[in-house]
Amino acid sequence: MTDADLIIIGAGPAGMAAAISASEAGAKVILLDEQQSAGGQIYRNVGSNHDGRSFLGEEYFEGLKLVEALSRSNVKCEFGTTVWRIEDDLRVVWSRDGVSNISSARHVLLATGAQERPAPFPGWELPGVMTAGAAQILMKSSRLLAKDAVLAGSGPLLYLVAVQLIKAGTPPIAIVETQTMKNAFKASRYLPRAMLASKMLAKGMELLRYIRKSGVSRYTSAKDFQAVQNDDGQLTFSFRTRKRVHQLVTPLVLSHQGVVSSTHISRSLGLAHEWNLSQQAFLPIVDKWGRTKNSRIHIAGDGAGIGGARAAIASGRIAVLDMLFQLGKLSDDQRNQSSTADRALLRQSLAIRPFLDALYYPPKEILAPSGETLVCRCEEIGASTIRQTLNQSGLGPRQIKSSTRSGMGPCQGRMCELPIQGILSSCGKKHLLPKVRTPIKPISLGELASLAERPSTKS
Repeated sequence: MTDADLIIIGAGPAGMAAAISASEAGAKVILLDEQQSAGGQIYRNVGSNHDGRSFLGEEYFEGLKLVEALSRSNVKCEFGTTVWRIEDDLRVVWSRDGVSNISSARHVLLATGAQERPAPFPGWELPGVMTAGAAQILMKSSRLLAKDAVLAGSGPLLYLVAVQLIKAGTPPIAIVETQTMKNAFKASRYLPRAMLASKMLAKGMELLRYIRKSGVSRYTSAKDFQAVQNDDGQLTFSFRTRKRVHQLVTPLVLSHQGVVSSTHISRSLGLAHEWNLSQQAFLPIVDKWGRTKNSRIHIAGDGAGIGGARAAIASGRIAVLDMLFQLGKLSDDQRNQSSTADRALLRQSLAIRPFLDALYYPPKEILAPSGETLVCRCEEIGASTIRQTLNQSGLGPRQIKSSTRSGMGPCQGRMCELPIQGILSSCGKKHLLPKVRTPIKPISLGELASLAERPSTKS
């Protein structure tokens, strides 16, 4: 016997929606997530943030409906857990409080979401330089607000964080954006399709109007980012727009260059992936139901390609319908008919993605850093060392990893894999999918040794 019909990894929009739907259909569901409560990155801590409604925004609090529905369901939620291995027979190994456990299921849904794209530039490793997403996490989880910050990079999240800080009474000093008129021209071809998501476009325009009205300075077509720490602990953040060099003194630089799918678990399973040119990242290959080459493993939400919260909710429910079909709880016709509304929502939500991907396409200096810019922060390996190793070996990420230790630190390559891929591409090499081995997240040798192995349970 297995422990559940379905194990879902990730309690963000996709995971919560999938868990609720599966439970309502009579499936036995286990939901695993690293946070202490449901919500994921988008709806992080939403159940405890009622007093933040004035600045966090109404869209954030839409997550309350999912969180409350999940709490009323029969889903077995295991929070504060780290999944570090999934075995071929779909036994999921997860850790909590230094103790590892094994749960088994007939199906597994990966709803692991996204992470911010690494955005290396000289000084990005300094104290006081962090991602805009990290600042938002502090805002949602601890009510810590970034004061006198500079927001630097590209993407809608910059505008959202800026507006949240303005409404909270701690407006940023400036917003420094890398997108150019060339980006806007390339994006314009996708605008007719993006109009299917007119509400999202209108929301973006409203954020820009609010920022403009607040008086926060905006710089566009910026490049050559650099952060230097001053004697007083402040940062001097410099950049260039056209022929002019600017310098801003600030305690915090919040950088952002969009988000990319979190694929460490799917890669550890040996699932097929392909390089996505528009999102400049590897994405798992799934069918219209989110099914991978292993019919018992599905992927939903941003982990299968960036789409946002509403797309994640729809894809989570669609994936569950296919699993219920495989479990014999739905007929083929019931599965197809039940997916109609969510497919329409998914198409509408994804209609804007080509426009956004082109408009906020990361600059070359971020995708493929040069000089002594740190690429691997864990092992302190610079871009020049990566390039030199690549030229000497003539091969790819595996040789770079073994020669320089890039990707072998605590982050397991999450911060350096994409810059290394960019350097590979800039040197005329093909994008090569880096292998991921378990444990996917670091655990102690003591925990590994004390793991009580149970006999394999198969349905």
